[in-house]
Amino acid sequence: MSFAFIFPGQGSQAVGMGKELADAFPAAKAVFDEVDAALGEKLSDLIWSGSIETLTLTANAQPALMAVSLAVARALEAGFGVKISQAAYVAGHSLGEYSALAAAGALSVTDAAKLLRKRGQAMQAAAPAGTGAMAALIGKVDVEIAEIIALEGSAAGTVVVANDNNAGNVVISGSKAGVEAAIAAAKAKGVKAISLPVSAPFHSPLMAPAAVEMEKALAAATINRPVVPVVANVTARPISEPVDIRRLLVEQVTGRVRWRESVQWMAESPEKGGGGVTKFVETGAGKQLSGMVKRNAPEAETVALNVPADLEAFAKSIG
Repeated sequence: MSFAFIFPGQGSQAVGMGKELADAFPAAKAVFDEVDAALGEKLSDLIWSGSIETLTLTANAQPALMAVSLAVARALEAGFGVKISQAAYVAGHSLGEYSALAAAGALSVTDAAKLLRKRGQAMQAAAPAGTGAMAALIGKVDVEIAEIIALEGSAAGTVVVANDNNAGNVVISGSKAGVEAAIAAAKAKGVKAISLPVSAPFHSPLMAPAAVEMEKALAAATINRPVVPVVANVTARPISEPVDIRRLLVEQVTGRVRWRESVQWMAESPEKGGGGVTKFVETGAGKQLSGMVKRNAPEAETVALNVPADLEAFAKSIG
């Protein structure tokens, strides 16, 4: 059995996430302590007992979700002897790519926390409040239809496909006027379009100022070769060289999250040029990615690791 660890992105956060792990495993608690020290504040208090509104703020949600994912990874190794290096690949959705890199040893937890706090702040500052928007296209839609809808909306302002999650779930992003026009274009085509409650137009050209900031921050960060290849959002293919990791993390700020292609490539048999992954292990908060995997690779098995019992069951399943 070939498996991949996958790491969730923004939208998976919930107050109390990771608390059971921190209580059960000192190695998991140490991750939260390390993130608190890196940021100079008790983010763990916000994660476990704060308000969901404050936790959902981009600058908080990004390092918080990484902390939970790394707590799972460390608990899995310390408690059950399962190492990240046993996987064929790791991958993460948007900010989850940083979690994947940290889990695979390419980034330290401290650097990942600082980079994600910077990323969240830079993305928020890149577009003044109220100027950007995002919307989910749901149902009878794929990336090709979404691109046509985005193109029609772009007559009113910037709008692009931001997240190709799976057939039936594609996210567009851009200026408020552009996204509103695209929503109207979608509805005219019988495609359901839902405005998303986000604070900035992520993964669009409007994030260019944030990309500049992240290029500076990443240039100063230590990046090592990961112990397993990381399937990058921007290319939907595995990378291991630090120079490629650094470049693609910068591109990721404005670029499309090619999640559907990433999962499909990992699940494809080696004979067809893919990674041959048969089991996807969601490592962190929630189960959003597991649902996406089942729609992208119906034959693959999925498992979500949220609480200690999940970790124990997974460890037993791989012997």
